[in-house]
Amino acid sequence: MSAELETKTAAMAKPGVRAPGRVRRGGREALLCLVLAGLAALTALLVIGSGDYPMGPGEILDVLFGGGQGLENTIVFQWRAPRAVAALVFGAALGVAGAVFQSLTRNPLGSPDVIGFSTGAYTGALLALTLVGGSFVATSIGALAGGLLTALAVYLLAWRRGSHGFRLILVGIGVSAMLAALNQWLVLRAEIEVAMAAAVWGAGTLNGVTWATILPATLVILPVLALTLAGGNRLHMLEMGDDAATALGVPVERTRLGMIVLAVLLTAATTAIAGPIAFVALVAPQLAKRLNRGAGMRLAPAACMGALLLVLSDLVAQRLFAPVQLPVGVVTVSIGGIYLIWLLAREGRRTAR
Repeated sequence: MSAELETKTAAMAKPGVRAPGRVRRGGREALLCLVLAGLAALTALLVIGSGDYPMGPGEILDVLFGGGQGLENTIVFQWRAPRAVAALVFGAALGVAGAVFQSLTRNPLGSPDVIGFSTGAYTGALLALTLVGGSFVATSIGALAGGLLTALAVYLLAWRRGSHGFRLILVGIGVSAMLAALNQWLVLRAEIEVAMAAAVWGAGTLNGVTWATILPATLVILPVLALTLAGGNRLHMLEMGDDAATALGVPVERTRLGMIVLAVLLTAATTAIAGPIAFVALVAPQLAKRLNRGAGMRLAPAACMGALLLVLSDLVAQRLFAPVQLPVGVVTVSIGGIYLIWLLAREGRRTAR
């Protein structure tokens, strides 16, 4: 164990002792979360205020605090607020899920959409759509079951005296490719109405969400999100290595499996309502990490960055070709493609050196 690692381990092992700079890093992390959350809230107000009946932030706040008229109340509370809330909650869930997987795999490509868990949730939802009839409850249960079963399959296939990050990514990519082929076959075999609905939903969309659809998912996501954030300290210990984490009393495999299950639940609950929204889980944790400029993957900044990215992408999806509304997944894929090109170019330059 290196001297630096011994110092970190000793500092973390003593609850009353803080390592040098931890207070300063904590303050920077809190400030970053505050700024990102504020930007996300402002963007959500823009989402609520945009459309055929434009409203300014002051008008929206007036309606939210009980000063609106009948039509304005309907526009804000029934038509636009569910979409803005969904973007914030689902974005935070995807950001945290991506941060968990990137931390566990110690790889910037480790995210639910790359490893295949989003694809598995989509498979479960497609099976519910084609076999059961596509009710909201059946689709939601199918997406949750598909995501969890895919995670279990990837975890077991990657197990070799432990689940190591690089093997988890490779197995996940292979499973994702097979499930993507199965999804295409299911869409081709489905009735035309079901196939069209599945194709639109499969792009990842917040169009048409209502309180009735997002509230059940939110009731699942918020407690799971709280549990995941509470486990962030153990996750940070795992980043130091299995030996160091074990020395600190962390049950390594049990913690790893528990965090995977929580992250898959976040991904599947989002996918059940909005479809597989790609690349938010991939990009948000990395952007938050670079802005935080600290060691390790922090979950709270990733949640705030994910919320900001998704609500901003949804604003672009609504207004770019208005009155035609794009699925938000089209915008996030574009952002993710730019990020992947930059990441590959950066890694190529680093390898060349």
